[in-house]
Amino acid sequence: MELEDRIQKLAKWLNGTDINMPQWQFSKMIHSAKIRFTDHSILRVIQILGDLGNWQRVLQVVEWLQSHQRFESYKSRYIYTTVLNVLGKAKRPVEALNVFHAMQQELSSYPDLAAYHCIAVILGQAGYMKELFDVIDCMRSTPKKKFKLGVLQKWDPRLEPDLVVYNAVLNACVQRKQWEGAFWVLQQLKQQCIQPSSTTYGLVMEVMLVCEKYNLVHEFFKKVEKSSIPSALNYKVLVNTLWKEGKTDEAILVVQDMERRGIVGSASLYYDLSRCLCSAGRCEEALSQIDKLCKVAKKPLVVTYTGLIQTCINSGSIENAAYIFNEMQKFCSPNVVTCNIMLKAYLEHGMLEKAIDLFQKILDGIHHISHKSSCSDRAIPDKFTFNIMLEACLSSKDGMILRMLT
Repeated sequence: MELEDRIQKLAKWLNGTDINMPQWQFSKMIHSAKIRFTDHSILRVIQILGDLGNWQRVLQVVEWLQSHQRFESYKSRYIYTTVLNVLGKAKRPVEALNVFHAMQQELSSYPDLAAYHCIAVILGQAGYMKELFDVIDCMRSTPKKKFKLGVLQKWDPRLEPDLVVYNAVLNACVQRKQWEGAFWVLQQLKQQCIQPSSTTYGLVMEVMLVCEKYNLVHEFFKKVEKSSIPSALNYKVLVNTLWKEGKTDEAILVVQDMERRGIVGSASLYYDLSRCLCSAGRCEEALSQIDKLCKVAKKPLVVTYTGLIQTCINSGSIENAAYIFNEMQKFCSPNVVTCNIMLKAYLEHGMLEKAIDLFQKILDGIHHISHKSSCSDRAIPDKFTFNIMLEACLSSKDGMILRMLT
């Protein structure tokens, strides 16, 4: 417990200090923690910094280890794999590739299946197709660098890609809109006698959706139904396809069928169904999905309402956007992003009085802030707010707006 306390304190110190601090000062801070550096202690520091979202400091810790010969034995693949996890959450594919290449330079840190999974998922989500296939080639090949194996003469790190890696390729296909790649993945799985999961089919369906091959989305959904129980991902892609096809009623029926089967829908599924209904002008039905969404959602409610408002605006209905904006205020306070969207929409549709009224409410809200905790539930105008109103002032030559701004 004492060791864990010291590790926690060190991680918080590192997180709270300037990222551009001199190397000697950084090293002094680490040593001042009086921690014996083992795989466990370094791993914990990296995990805590990762949870805090400080991927830059994580890389500094790794670089510090690399620069100290006395810690050479701690170049563990477990540490590097944890670093890959942190970079994956931070969506830093370039830095992750650098770490992966560093892993290949030492026998003790040479990538195993867990590391390949990490780097494949990161590259797939980023759409780095070429780099992902390079990683697959590395999996199947012997190391380029000759290691002194000693007693590990029979060591063979070669591996075959598994379902996780192929799913990562499908993710890259979604980003790159390459439907041919999806069929290549299915062919590879068939050759290796790997049964595609519902997630695999869901990703294939996503590829077909972004490539606007809607008939193939329906075909693959039927394949899922024949081989297994469809997942929330499968239903989500199907709902989005029906939305693109303008089949709002069918999208509702699909979700009802999912619920009858006892499948728990994801927050993104209910969100997409709500947006589908909003784009069709059925806002009351869209708002009825909010209760279901709240049961599984992780994002704040204000984000959901803002997305629905933007959907109404994109579909050309400022009236529906205003309706949702008013309904939203019964359950949560609009943030500055929501207010900026509404201000711009009002002005673009010639509703100057509505925009001025909303702007005045934002300004009035500032005067009621008594302490910092009050800021979290109020819209604080930012530079975009004032820019939107300044543009309105220029276009309308309305002195009232100018007086409010000053």
